[in-house]
Amino acid sequence: MPAPTLNPPLPGVGRERAVELYDFSRPATLPREHARRLEVVFETFARQWATQLSTRVTAPANVTAGPIALMGYGDYAGSLPEDTTMALVRLDAQEAMGVVQFPAEAALSWVGRMLGGTDSTVPSFRKLTDLEQSLIRRLTEEALEHLAYSFGSLLVGGLHAGGMHFNSRVAQAGTPGTLMLVASFVILTAGNSWAATVALPAQAVLAQLDGGHTVVDGPRAERLLRGQVAQAPVDVAMEMTGTSVRASTVLDLAVGDVLALPHPVGRPFNLTLEGKTVARAVGVTHGSRQGGQIVSIEENTA
Repeated sequence: MPAPTLNPPLPGVGRERAVELYDFSRPATLPREHARRLEVVFETFARQWATQLSTRVTAPANVTAGPIALMGYGDYAGSLPEDTTMALVRLDAQEAMGVVQFPAEAALSWVGRMLGGTDSTVPSFRKLTDLEQSLIRRLTEEALEHLAYSFGSLLVGGLHAGGMHFNSRVAQAGTPGTLMLVASFVILTAGNSWAATVALPAQAVLAQLDGGHTVVDGPRAERLLRGQVAQAPVDVAMEMTGTSVRASTVLDLAVGDVLALPHPVGRPFNLTLEGKTVARAVGVTHGSRQGGQIVSIEENTA
């Protein structure tokens, strides 16, 4: 008696099923709350990048942030066109580097407009000259300033422009297994649409995301803020009361001239902070150095 069969067969029966290994120490997806925070970061960067490009290429520009993904550097580089522009980004205290990537044709188009051109025709691919690379490097440095601002405390250390490559198979920002945080963008300038990406070593960002941000109550937040402000370095100076003179008086000054100041002889010097008088002080000698001894505090220091 033949064995009974199912008609139709169960899904997956009789077919080879591919098994994909999952490394829990290197997750392939971001938690929802992390993804949302990073979306805000890259949306902020996209707006600032668009403003920067509009100013530099003298044409309206629009940058739209797309999906965010976690992937190994090898997979990321393999997903890019072989001929492209990859500006490497050095991160403080990080061995792996980041990448700002966009088509070489986009770079050539932007350079042409920065040099006074108005042609919106897409140029043919070629490697940039030293002068063109210098212009694109400056453009990238400005973009990195906006990127660092957008990340804020989520990114420890600064971002610095590194080398520039035009072949995604040659550029080495990290080992093939280095986990990268990759954000996609669509750039519209001068009637052309360009696909771009920004990739950063995930280690430089995920630690701050995992640490979270503890919400503190009002009084404690105020104490923390005052504590941080109190540690900020400021410049102070001891000065006489200033006076206004004409520019011609300054231009005609010579050695031996006397410039009258309205500071009374018996009045202590002004102790100023960023040009604002906060106290009065008299000159004293402290060991081998000169110092100022506070004799009164101004009432309007708040």
